Amino acid sequence: MRLLHTMLRVGDLERSIGFYTEILGMKLLRQKEYPDGKFTLAFIGYGDEDDNTVIELTYNWGVDKYDIGSGYGHIAIEVDDVYKAAGDIQQRGGKILRPAGPMNAGTTIIAFVEDPDGYPIELIGKKH
Repeated sequence: MRLLHTMLRVGDLERSIGFYTEILGMKLLRQKEYPDGKFTLAFIGYGDEDDNTVIELTYNWGVDKYDIGSGYGHIAIEVDDVYKAAGDIQQRGGKILRPAGPMNAGTTIIAFVEDPDGYPIELIGKKH
């Protein structure tokens, strides 16, 4: 078994694809419209789906906003340098929720950014 993808519902597919590709540096791997179901799926990630876990962006036609709810936590992305990654993301227009620094009650360096639909994304420094 392996983890294939995480699905996020988005209110503006092009805006979300732009954020994940232009701000976070992922690639649009595939996209398909489902007219009978009135939705579009776009799969994004840092590598091929055969070898990597990716994110599925689901756009339900005509729905432009979702309530994230209190149960959702975050997506985590490992980066070489959290300070540099957070700075680069902010410079490209990304919203920083929590600046880079040690986690609460620990030493791991983390930061949080927010995608266009309000989903938090944690940046975690690579363990050396």
